[in-house]
Amino acid sequence: MELAFAGPVIEWRGPSPYYFIAVPDQEAADIREVAAMATYGWGVIPVEARIGAITFTTSLFPKDDGYLLPLKNAVRTPQGLAAGDDVAVEMTVRL
Repeated sequence: MELAFAGPVIEWRGPSPYYFIAVPDQEAADIREVAAMATYGWGVIPVEARIGAITFTTSLFPKDDGYLLPLKNAVRTPQGLAAGDDVAVEMTVRL
């Protein structure tokens, strides 16, 4: 399943800061339809994502009937992305 969406970078301040992009409602609904086939446990969904010229693998975190796409520092830092920046994402759910 291939998806494209955009959204702001969200900062979660825990013991260490983490950065995410929330998957929009419609795309999250599409992912829920294949979640049982894709998840490897705890509701996380493996994906390959591309932001700009950088392609990376990660897993979506389930949150409030939606999903959060984690942004690794290796993706965020070279592109100068910070909390609040709008980001375009191309993503493939890995079944």
